[in-house]
Amino acid sequence: MTDNQLMQEVRDGKVEKLAVLFERHHIRLYNFLLRLTGNRNISEDLVQEVFCRILKYRTTYRGTSTFSVWMYQIARNTHIDYLRKKKEELPLDEQWQEAPSPAPSLAEQTELKEDIALVQEALSRLPLKKREVLVLSRYQGLKYREIAELLGCHIGTVKAHVHRAVKDLRKIYTELSGEAVL
Repeated sequence: MTDNQLMQEVRDGKVEKLAVLFERHHIRLYNFLLRLTGNRNISEDLVQEVFCRILKYRTTYRGTSTFSVWMYQIARNTHIDYLRKKKEELPLDEQWQEAPSPAPSLAEQTELKEDIALVQEALSRLPLKKREVLVLSRYQGLKYREIAELLGCHIGTVKAHVHRAVKDLRKIYTELSGEAVL
């Protein structure tokens, strides 16, 4: 059964079907929110809030777009609401929590951790809109068409936003790493 069919059943009162959608999407949703917030606990809480909102607003689901697009729109709104409630900034060292990554040698492991930290820091320095479009396209694997639908703009606009976000991320990463700008 497709996600759209499951959501239509949830909308029509079979709320137990939401468990299937949760199982299919909670990890991707968590990763999306983690890349936006940089905090595991907050991301877990926001995933729960997204699915609570899906349940609460299930009657608004029309099926005109894919379930994923509708879910990510709710996730974006949930994240924006969280940001409005939380005005203060977290220190960067508390903001990013790395998952352990197996590496063959200590030197490679150290270098990989430094690279990950630099990418995460560079990503966190991007403006929210650029970070969001980059996470949706590169990390979440959404197609430009889906992102355009989600953001309410044209595909060309999404392509331009992704291009600029990648360019800005590269520039910030290069500045942070101390490498020469090419």
